[in-house]
This record gives sequence, structure tokens and C-alpha cells, in this order.
Amino acid sequence: MIQISIRKLYKIFGADPQSALRHIMDGMSKADLLKLNGHVLGLRDINIDMREGEITVIMGLSGSGKSTLIRHLNRLIEPTSGEIHVDGEDVLAYDESRLRDLRRQVMSMVFQKFALLPHRTVAENAGTTLEVRGVTKREYLAEADRWLNRVGLHGYANHYPHQLSGGMQQRVGIARALTSNSPIMLMDEAFSALDPLIRTDMQDLLLELQTELHKTIVFITHDLDEALKLADHLVILKDGGIVQQGDPQNILLNPGDRYIEDFVSDINRARVLRVRSIMVPLDGRSLPTDADGKADHDDTLESMIARSGGDTSHRYIVMKDNAPVGTLDMKDLVKALVPRMASAGEDSRGAGSVRKEL
Repeated sequence: MIQISIRKLYKIFGADPQSALRHIMDGMSKADLLKLNGHVLGLRDINIDMREGEITVIMGLSGSGKSTLIRHLNRLIEPTSGEIHVDGEDVLAYDESRLRDLRRQVMSMVFQKFALLPHRTVAENAGTTLEVRGVTKREYLAEADRWLNRVGLHGYANHYPHQLSGGMQQRVGIARALTSNSPIMLMDEAFSALDPLIRTDMQDLLLELQTELHKTIVFITHDLDEALKLADHLVILKDGGIVQQGDPQNILLNPGDRYIEDFVSDINRARVLRVRSIMVPLDGRSLPTDADGKADHDDTLESMIARSGGDTSHRYIVMKDNAPVGTLDMKDLVKALVPRMASAGEDSRGAGSVRKEL
């Protein structure tokens, strides 16, 4: 089910955004709008459907509009034009009371900078969302303690933020979002301030929690590896507009243009791609009798290379939920490891330059 639907969303910053919008509708670029009109294009014609229980990752270079976009969902930023529907309701039509309920009960937010109150204990910080709803302190502290334990902070309820490491503070931020019991979580660069090893731990924690809770998560990042690890649905922005969106596996295998080709060219494809993306579906065909074994549809190509010992003559039956769904030929796997070459040209950016800016 579609839980969040965005249609024809535009955002222009400046003194007269409606006037500037006409120029954008006529095809003016972001650079020309700033140079000739003195306005900044934040978002251009954004159309996204976000499914209930999935992680939608929005990524792009600095200035691409990703943080601007996520702040439209709970109306921290008002659009210049467009539609935003949550559970079928027009969020832009909400009055102050309904908007307050949306922010308190439907959407929780995890920030990059933790946003913990230094004078409150860890448990008090985690219980903030319930406190503002009028829940008694005894009740919200008990609920906060439950989620603190779940995110690996057992025994830290009575500590203060300054007594915790950065990774532990971010766990408090996640516990706070979970304590609210909101069906939608907005995560704006939530892990980008953390050290690489801690960041990986937090990604694993999020995926573990998602397996259990099935939240609708909108996750902002500038890191492609993180996006490919977390996303059910990936949206890549450039200059305020969507360049490509869809299944991250499909984007990696079928980049839509030169920009995306450059974007994904130096990813470790064996570690990211899954068997399901390159297998040949059975579609009524009989199973091969000479298969060298079975593979799960969600296995990485890296694991299959290890299993086959690099032997490209091997073939496997692909299983999902204990039923055969396709076959995997190791020759096809090897082909999938080779990225499509980014086209050369004066207007083409090298993969290294794109990745360097991320």
C-alpha cells in the first residue's frame, strides 16, 4: 500500500517564488534562475510513491534537494506548488491542530545532530514524544526504557547525553523515534556524523529493527553504499529534480543515464547485488538436473563466488521460501559484475569526481 504520495512538488526560495515558478515551468535551469531571477530552486517536479513498511532512501550530492524534500513531508517547509498525501489525506490542507497531530503521532524524526536535551536524562530524552502527548512520566519512562534496551542501551537510562559517545547518542535518537510508536520515521542524514564502524553498526541495527517493526522509513543520505544497503526504493536527486528512482538493484544494473552510470561505476557490485536481480526465472520451465546446488534469492553475488570457488561452469537452483523460483548461471554472474562504461564527453563527469563530492 502507498503510504506517502508526492505529486508535482516544487520548492523555490526567494522573494517571489510564484513568479519564479513560471520560469522553471518554462524550462529554466537552476543556475539561470539564480543568476537571472535571484531565486534558488529547491525542488523541481518531484513525484514519488513511498510504500508502507519499506525504506525509501533519497540521496544526491550536496545541494540536490534531499533535506529540503524530507522537510516537506511534515511541513517544516511549505511547498511552492504540488501535492503531498499521507494515508490518502492531503497534508497541505491540514490546519495547525491536525498538523501538530501528524508530527506527534504519525511521523517521528531522527536528526543528524542527535538533538538531545543536555539537561535531561537519556530516558527523559527518549520519552519526550510521549511526554508532549500528555502521557504520565512513569508511563513514558517505562516505555522509553523498553526501547533503550532494544537499541542496546540497557543500563544507561539515568545517564546524561554528555556521558555517551556519538553512536550511543544516536541510539537515543532512534529510541526516541521508536518510543513515539509513529508508523513513519524520517531520518535526515541520521548516521553521517558517525565514525565508519559505528555507522555500519547503526545501519545493521536499523535493518534489524525494520525486520521486526516494518516501519515506513524515509532515509536521507549522501553515501551511495549506505543507500544501496538500506533502500527498498532508491531516489537519486540532482539540482532539485529526480534523475532516477526504483529498485536499487535495478538502478545499479540499468543506470538511466550518464550521470547515474558515473554515480554507480565504482561500487563493489559483488557485495551489493543479489541473486534475485540476475537469476533467470523459472516461468514454467523444468528444473535443471545438473545443478551444482541451491542458492537463496537474497544471497549476494560475493557469497556465490565464494561458494562456487570462482568456477564459471557452475549453475544453481534459486530458492525463495523453500520453493524454486529460478536458476543462476555463474557466467551471468560474471557479466553482472562489469559495469556499463560511462560515456566519454566534455559534459560527462568522471565517476571519481562524483563520488568524491558525496
